[in-house]
Amino acid sequence: MAKNTPYPHNDVSNRNKEIEALKQRCREAEAALEAMEERNRLLGDSAPFGILATGLEGNIIGMNSRMRDMLPWPEETPEQSVNIYEFQPLIDAGADRDIRRCLMNNQSMIRDYSCLDTCRDCLELRFYISPVADSDGSVSGAMVFVENLTSLKMAETAARESDQRYHLLFQSAPIAMIERDASQLKGYLKQLRQSGVSDLNHYLQERPEELAHCMSLIKTVDCNDAFYDLLEVKGKKVQVSEFPMIASGGDFHEMAKEVILMVDQGTLKHERERTIQTLTGKTKNVLVRALILAGHEDTLSRIVISFVDITKRKKAEEKVRTSERKFREQSMRDALTSLYNQRFLYRSLAELIETAEQNKTHLSLLFMDLDDFKQVVDTHGHLNGSYAIQEVANTISGTLAPPAYAVAYAGDEFVVVLPEVNRDQAAEKAAHIQSQIKTTTYLTDKGKSLTLQASCGIATFPEHADDVNSLLAAADHALFSIKKSGKGAIGYYGNMNQQIT
Repeated sequence: MAKNTPYPHNDVSNRNKEIEALKQRCREAEAALEAMEERNRLLGDSAPFGILATGLEGNIIGMNSRMRDMLPWPEETPEQSVNIYEFQPLIDAGADRDIRRCLMNNQSMIRDYSCLDTCRDCLELRFYISPVADSDGSVSGAMVFVENLTSLKMAETAARESDQRYHLLFQSAPIAMIERDASQLKGYLKQLRQSGVSDLNHYLQERPEELAHCMSLIKTVDCNDAFYDLLEVKGKKVQVSEFPMIASGGDFHEMAKEVILMVDQGTLKHERERTIQTLTGKTKNVLVRALILAGHEDTLSRIVISFVDITKRKKAEEKVRTSERKFREQSMRDALTSLYNQRFLYRSLAELIETAEQNKTHLSLLFMDLDDFKQVVDTHGHLNGSYAIQEVANTISGTLAPPAYAVAYAGDEFVVVLPEVNRDQAAEKAAHIQSQIKTTTYLTDKGKSLTLQASCGIATFPEHADDVNSLLAAADHALFSIKKSGKGAIGYYGNMNQQIT
């Protein structure tokens, strides 16, 4: 009788193969699981934030390396043995209570906490706490993502402190300051460019109504007390938004266009002079400086403009200029007669000769003196002689119109400069001057009745001379020669025998 076996030989062989295949699948599954866990670990460790998983009782299921580095976890203690409800840094920060609340209410939440790290430095951490649910919907734990905001918080704090310091300096500055926002105008100009406007300057010239619209897009954000004082605002009741963009005299269109083009280019003229009108109607001169605050160069959303009142300085400068002009004028005038003096004569005559040479025109000189004036001084005294010379100077001046002018040359001698006048015209002018002198009674306000006459010599450029000294010498020689043959006459240089009486 055959021996009974539990399985046929073939069945045993097949069963062994199935077992071996099952073991192989298990090994492959374990390898795949390990690989997945390794990938998850790598992903978790490379994440820019800390990751923490907890059970319902607060036991830590897992965390990434960034989370381990973030807080002072117990050394040489497996993370699974740490309970977050008993972890002092989280208790001190209050995070443990919010994690309990999240699990109890099955609701996610975001909270910021201040926690101490291993170096006892305070970290600013943001916790993203979310409940983890099983397949049946029940909460089995929590997943916590932790973001380190310490650097960001420090930057925000520094920015706030900087802004506070800026506003303190802004408000307490003794210089008038105003802050404006040109971002809307910047955006509008960008739209114009995108719509096909290539020449903004021409566009604004063709559409003057656009100037006012563009300027309305520049908003006033803030101003300090010194700005109120500059504009003479009483009681500080005017809102900063009520200040016009350009509160100055002059051509609004040109000034507005200048501002708009500067905003379009993103570059501001850092210093320029302006004339503004205060709210009381007073005109002031100011030096304007504009500065784009750092970080706002692209948008122009914060532009600080300072106004230095230079009204007094401008007035002082104008007084100095007026004084200098007056001094220069006085240095060219004769103290007795207020006619021009020899210094002015030699300086201006050189320029007039050069001009006459370039333009091919004439220039004539009259060299005059009063006949027998020594007798006047001997009879009436030196003081009355000086008064008489003053009155004769007035008579000569009364016969001249610019560019002609008279010079008190010396004593009772006078020179009359006649630009663009030839010899014959000069003779007519000399005769007219002689007639005026001869028909005028002098020293009447001194209780006297004095009549005078003058002799005159004429020289003309370019016929008689081609430079200053030669022309003066020629006119003087003509006068000297004619006085030899008679008085009250007019002589021409180069024709000494000819005289006009």
